[in-house]
Amino acid sequence: MDLALGAAVRIRRRTIGISQETLAEQCGVSFQQIQKYENGANRISFSRLVQIARALKCRVVDLMDVLDGPDREITGDLDLLTRMRTPGAIELLAAYELMAPDSRSSLVSLLRAFTSQSPASARSRLVA
Repeated sequence: MDLALGAAVRIRRRTIGISQETLAEQCGVSFQQIQKYENGANRISFSRLVQIARALKCRVVDLMDVLDGPDREITGDLDLLTRMRTPGAIELLAAYELMAPDSRSSLVSLLRAFTSQSPASARSRLVA
C-alpha cells in the first residue's frame, strides 16, 4: 500500500508539473523525504498526506483511490502505477493523448512490432 500511495503522489505531482523540491518546500520536508514517500520506502502519515494533498491541489481521497477496491483491482492499479514510474512514461502518455486516433493506432502497432507483442498478450497484461 505504501508503494501505491507513493506512486499516486508521484503521478499527481508530475501531472501538475511540480518538482519534488517544490513539493518538499510546501510540506516542510526535504526532497529526499518526498523521494522516499514516492518510492514507498517511508510510510506517509495522515497529517503529512493532508499537507501533500493540499500542495498537490487535490483531496486526500484522490490520492487514496488506488487503495479503495477489490484486491484484484488493487493489483491492477499497482501494476499500472509501477509502469507509470518508468522514466518517460508520463511524458509519453501526455503526447499520446494529443495524437489523432488513427496516429495512436499506428503508434501502438509500431510499438508492438518493436516489442514482438501480440494484441492479445498486450491486453492481458493490462487487464491482469
